[in-house]
Amino acid sequence: MKKSLTTRIIFIISGLVAGAIVFCLLLNFFALGKFYTYRQEKELVNAYEIMSEASEDGTLYDDSFSVTFENLSARGNMRIMVLASDGTVLQTNVNDRETLRDDFAEIMFGQDDERDESLEETDEYSLMLKFDRRLNQEHLVLWGTLEDGNLILIRTPLESIQQSAQIASVFLLIVGLIAIAVSIIVGIVLSRRITRPIQTLQEISKRMVDLDFEAKYKNADPHGDEIDQLGDHMNRLSETLEGTISELKSANVELQKDIEQKTEIDEMRKEFLSNVSHELKTPLALIQGYAEGLQMCINEDQESRDYYCEVIIDEAAKMNRMVKKLLTLNQLEFGNEQVVMERFNISELVRGVANATAILRDQNGIRLEMDIPDETFVWGDEFKIEEVVTNYMSNAVNHCDGEKVIRIFYSEPEDALLRVSVFNTGQPIPEDDLEQIWIKFYKVDKARTRAYGGSGIGLSIVKAIMDSMNQKCGVTNHENGVEFWFELSK
Repeated sequence: MKKSLTTRIIFIISGLVAGAIVFCLLLNFFALGKFYTYRQEKELVNAYEIMSEASEDGTLYDDSFSVTFENLSARGNMRIMVLASDGTVLQTNVNDRETLRDDFAEIMFGQDDERDESLEETDEYSLMLKFDRRLNQEHLVLWGTLEDGNLILIRTPLESIQQSAQIASVFLLIVGLIAIAVSIIVGIVLSRRITRPIQTLQEISKRMVDLDFEAKYKNADPHGDEIDQLGDHMNRLSETLEGTISELKSANVELQKDIEQKTEIDEMRKEFLSNVSHELKTPLALIQGYAEGLQMCINEDQESRDYYCEVIIDEAAKMNRMVKKLLTLNQLEFGNEQVVMERFNISELVRGVANATAILRDQNGIRLEMDIPDETFVWGDEFKIEEVVTNYMSNAVNHCDGEKVIRIFYSEPEDALLRVSVFNTGQPIPEDDLEQIWIKFYKVDKARTRAYGGSGIGLSIVKAIMDSMNQKCGVTNHENGVEFWFELSK
C-alpha cells in the first residue's frame, strides 16, 4: 500500500526519537555500570595517591588534613582506614572501627570468594572487586601500603551504582515515551503544513496529465518560497500547454484528414489498377489463346476441344472469384461493410469449416488434429469470422507438406482474449515475406499459388476483417511449418 508523505515524516521523526532512546537505554543498561565502576576505581586510586603523598610529608595524621580526608570520603562514598603495623587505627572515617578492621583482616588473610575479581595489582596496592558475604553485596576494595609503611584500606559499595543505573533507565524510558508521543504530534502538525500544498500541486499535475487545464494553484507567488514558486510555474505551464495543445489539435485534425484522404485514394487507385491488370493479364491471355485455337480448329478431335473449353471455363471462374474477393475487400477497407458483433460458439464454427474442407484434405492425404473444447464462446461477427477460418484452412491445405498435418488449437495470450491458431506442416515463410503476405496480391510462391488458383487476396481479406473488429491476426514460423492465428474477445 502506498504511504503518504505525512505518514513517512511521522515515521521518520518518531523512528529517530525512538532509536535515540533505545540507543541510550542500551548504553545505560550495558555500559553505565561499567563506566561508573571505572570512575569509582579512579576515585579509589586517586584517594590512595593523595593519602600516600600526605603520609610521606607527615601531614596525613594532622588536623590540617582532616578537611581533605572528609572530602575524599564523601566524594566517592568511601570507607577508609589506616592501620599501623601493630594494628592500631591511625586514621578512619567510620565509627565501627572494629568491624572495618575485621573486614581488613578478612580481605588480606581470608578465603577468596569465587565471585571476587582482581582489577589491578601494583607494588604499592591491590584493587579488586570483592563480594561481602556478611552484607551480601559487592564492593570495590583497594588495600596496600602507604609511603610511611602503614597499611590502608579503602572500599566503596557498588549497590548504589547499580541502583542509580536502574533508576536512570526507568527515568529514561519514561522520558523516551513522552518524547515519542510529542514527536508524533509535532510530526503530524509539521507534515500537514508541508504536505498540504504538495498534495494540491499533485492533484493539479494529475489533472494536467488528463489534459484538464482548469485547475490552478491559488497561492502561487513568483517571489514566495519554493512551493509557491513551483505553483506559479505549474500555472504558467498549464496555460501554455492548453493553448499549444488546442492549436496543434485543430491543425493536426484538419491536416491529417486531408493527407489521409488524398493519400489513401491515390494509393488505392494506383495499387488497384496495377494489381488487377497484373492478375487479369494471365487468365485473359489463356482465354484468348484457347478461344483462338477453337476458332481456328487447331485440334479437330472432340477431346481436345473439350479440354480447350474446360481451360476457358476454369480461367473465367478464377477471374470471377477474384473480382468477388476484390469487391469484398474494397467494402471492408472503406468501411461500407457493417460489422455485427454477437456472442457465438467459435468451436462449432471451426468444426463446420473443417468438415467443409474434408474432401480436399482427403485428396491431398492430410491429417487434421483439433485440440479444442466442445463449446467456447467469443464476441465477433460470426459470418466474417467464418470467412477468416475458411481462408486459413484453405491456405493450410494448399501449402501443407512434409508430414501433411493440419492442427487447430486455442490459447489465451490474455485473460479476456482467445487466440485461434491453424498450423500446417511444410516450409516456413521466408522472414522477408512475413510482413508482406497481408498485402493485396502478394504471393510468396507465385508458381504454386497459380497452380491451385490463388489470387493473393485471401489474407488481405483476413486482415481487413480483423481490423474492422479491432482485433489482431498474425503468422508465426515454426521449424516444421507455419501457424496463422487471430484473436477475439471472450
